[in-house]
Amino acid sequence: MKVLVVNAGSSSIKYQLIDMETEKVIAKGTCERIGIPGSKLTAKGNGCQKVYEEDMPTHKVAIELVLEALRDEGIGVISHMDEIDAVGHRVVASGEYFSKSTLVTPEVLTTLEEKTFELAPLHNPPAVTCIKACMEVMPGKPEVVVFDTSFHATMPEKAYMYGIPYEDYKAYGVRRYGFHGTSHKYVSAEAAAFLGKAPEELKIVTCHLGNGSSITAVDGGKCVDTSMGFTPLAGVMMGTRSGDIDVSAIQFIAEKKGMSFDEAVTYLNKKCGVAGISGVSSDFRDLIAGANEGNKRCQLALDMFCYQCRKYIGSYAAAMGGLDCIVFTAGIGENTPYVRAGICEGLQFLGVHLCKSKNEARSGDAREISVKGSRVKVLVIPTNEELVIARETAALV
Repeated sequence: MKVLVVNAGSSSIKYQLIDMETEKVIAKGTCERIGIPGSKLTAKGNGCQKVYEEDMPTHKVAIELVLEALRDEGIGVISHMDEIDAVGHRVVASGEYFSKSTLVTPEVLTTLEEKTFELAPLHNPPAVTCIKACMEVMPGKPEVVVFDTSFHATMPEKAYMYGIPYEDYKAYGVRRYGFHGTSHKYVSAEAAAFLGKAPEELKIVTCHLGNGSSITAVDGGKCVDTSMGFTPLAGVMMGTRSGDIDVSAIQFIAEKKGMSFDEAVTYLNKKCGVAGISGVSSDFRDLIAGANEGNKRCQLALDMFCYQCRKYIGSYAAAMGGLDCIVFTAGIGENTPYVRAGICEGLQFLGVHLCKSKNEARSGDAREISVKGSRVKVLVIPTNEELVIARETAALV
């Protein structure tokens, strides 16, 4: 079985074609600037790369170009569209309407459009646009939606509820949903396999650290708590997102700066985080370089981020009644030894003992970076959200 995995943004599409017999990526690419002048598709297949600089006014046209690339004489990996057995789509938010991946039906599309767009206005609408485009270009192909929020559906009420009137929660669905679920699901399962144990035996904290960061408590293979909330704004401070903050402080800032509520939300998402603290960048490489040069605000941004991540790990160890493993993944988690060391510093009381040489060694493979005999294992595991989507799709189809 070959599964086409589609991750749609408002003006982009990332895709992979995966052979499920081997779970190998046989083709992948990115459509950029859909609906914007200068659009292009960068496609890879058969060990080669080709750039299509063609106008893509809609997601439908972009999907048609993707299928053309998959059949290209030079980089193509299929000869006919019938070789694609199913399409899996990443959808960010499901609300309480879907607790697991599901086959696309007219009823599912209606629910997504009428119930979930307001939960993820930047992400869900383009995803549905892309689903419809695929259905039009590839009629009859099974389409599956895989939600970022699904893995977090096992959280108990005490973890996902906010301290608001229960009637308002029921009426509006305002609660913690969490995000990056496919990543947390993948790396927690991989951690169990790496350690040679069943997921049911382990208490794991997974740290998906990138421009957007979230931390999840996984007890017995199931999510029991996560740092992001009703939206991806909550939790630890991120690249440009504030993370957790007193809402009254936002009201105060908005009044002082003459901002509307919408402008305040944009401010929290785009102007804050480590970029706002440092005044330099949202890129941690720039922050580390600045700190090494004596920039105190860069150092403060790094210290704040590591401190907040460390607090979440400690609180989740308390929530689970123990801790067996910490997993680092995503762009920062996989590639920034400085941050991993900063987060683990001070967690020795939990049984966390990082190995300096292992932590600083460069590798793209799953690996342990704790010292031999450390009671809590510390792992670095490259995430693979696309493979999770493909697996979910194959299982349903």
